[in-house]
Amino acid sequence: MNEINPKAVIGTNAWGDALYGKVLRGSVVDKNTLKAAMKMANEINLRVVDSARDYGLGKGPKLIGECCPKEMMISSKFTPFKKYKKGSIRDSVIQDLSDFGREMIDIYWLHMPNDIKENLTDIIELKKEGIIKNIGVSNFNIDECKIAKNVLEEAGIPLYAVQNHYSIIEREWEKTGLVDWCRENDVGFWAWAVLEEGILIGPKKKNEKSSIIKLLYNNRRKKLEPLFEVMEEIGNYYNITIAQVAIAFVANKGIVPVCGCRKPYQIKELKEAVDIRLKDTEMKILQDTADATNIKILGSDIFRFAVKNSSSSR
Repeated sequence: MNEINPKAVIGTNAWGDALYGKVLRGSVVDKNTLKAAMKMANEINLRVVDSARDYGLGKGPKLIGECCPKEMMISSKFTPFKKYKKGSIRDSVIQDLSDFGREMIDIYWLHMPNDIKENLTDIIELKKEGIIKNIGVSNFNIDECKIAKNVLEEAGIPLYAVQNHYSIIEREWEKTGLVDWCRENDVGFWAWAVLEEGILIGPKKKNEKSSIIKLLYNNRRKKLEPLFEVMEEIGNYYNITIAQVAIAFVANKGIVPVCGCRKPYQIKELKEAVDIRLKDTEMKILQDTADATNIKILGSDIFRFAVKNSSSSR
């Protein structure tokens, strides 16, 4: 069994400077607000934050180091956009440790399936040195996950988890068998973009702050209104919001939702959502209604264009 078993994870992709927050995320959050949110998260046992070197245009990791209590665990990633180069992962991890103010990273992910064996071999070296505790993969399909699992097992290391895009309207990884494969192999499954970058918070409101993502997908958002009606009805029964229903749906699938949080109320709502136990009938109507809309926002494999050499072996 995995030693780190979070019910939910705090995403930090929206953590950045004022310009980043305003232009890309629609609002600015100051450092004191982030600190208050993380203090609450630590107190209510939501103690895992998820990061990557490029989050917040590079500002995210530094903010984690400044705002997160030392009791909290950190998940970070290496994104292999460029051709494999020995030492690149070590350099990235050293920078992470400096930004986080830590001596170890609790979970480290290969963020894309390029040069799988070579990159994982470098991550394995760092784990053996005690710098990394657990190893996962992100944005991998089932065949790539099997390659990763074999590489790790040859070194006597289990694959900790897979982190892919999954939401109530994007369940492709169930259809391909990846979610079941993870369960069968005691591999966790984490879901990023559970709220589809804010689209699944419900119908657009007059005073709602816009982000680039919301502006791009507002037309599709309107077509989700039948789903929002069902989510609102279920939410009213449990006294939770539409967004919390979207999170609860994922959690009730046995999947770990990774949800961006910058404010204390968002931490509180995340904890409430993952503690909800939806009925089987509610899960079915949510799933059937979501399927009937036939709407996709980000897509299950949005980064596939950047995968160039998943099965390389030197």
